[in-house]
Amino acid sequence: MTELTVLGSCGAWPEPGRACSGFLLHHDGFRVVLDLGYGTAARLLAHCRDGAVDAAVITHEHPDHCADLSALGRVRHYTGAARLPLYCPPGVLGVLAAAEPRPDPHSVFEVHEFGATARLGPFRLTAFPLPHHVPNWGVRLDAPGVSLAYTGDSGPAAALADLAAGVDLFIAEATLQGPAPRTGPRHLLTAREAGEVAAGAGARSLLLTHFWPGSDRAVSVREARAGFDGPVLAAEEDLVVTL
Repeated sequence: MTELTVLGSCGAWPEPGRACSGFLLHHDGFRVVLDLGYGTAARLLAHCRDGAVDAAVITHEHPDHCADLSALGRVRHYTGAARLPLYCPPGVLGVLAAAEPRPDPHSVFEVHEFGATARLGPFRLTAFPLPHHVPNWGVRLDAPGVSLAYTGDSGPAAALADLAAGVDLFIAEATLQGPAPRTGPRHLLTAREAGEVAAGAGARSLLLTHFWPGSDRAVSVREARAGFDGPVLAAEEDLVVTL
């Protein structure tokens, strides 16, 4: 059985009682975290005592996606855990070192920069560079019988179709509501665009996340459904999606 648990669903900063971007994926006894933004560490520890996960994947260096990786590193350092495989862009290590240079992040994490396809336990990890304010990589995880893709943060890009092609669950940031902006570079998606990407890629289901604080999430779901006729969910803290 494969389960995805939402650790956090907000973009930018956490609303009261919520957390920023973060997910825990559990498949056949293997646990991997996807992003660990503000407020996610306590929720992760409620599911994984002493931070007992098998790998971490961080899409980019913005703190609403990686700040609590520092907390996970502290837990594992002080409990004497083995180094944790960490897949991320290089900027994430800079954030960790600035937050706490001792212990050296490399002594806590076995760091792998995104590039070629990698193996994470039962999963094949494929990363796709996507447009954002800083280097951001969408990630796709494939195991026998199950597939999942996650955008991190992204503006519109052709690579989104490859990222989400035929997946069982497409986790898409949907920061914006209403019509897409017509000017300037695009670093974030609208909910309608997230739905259209899911439809065009043939994804089986869509999970919206990275909601701007104060947004009415029901509006985002309605807008995504206008572009995608499959199941659409809004990420909510502690929501468990079974794949």
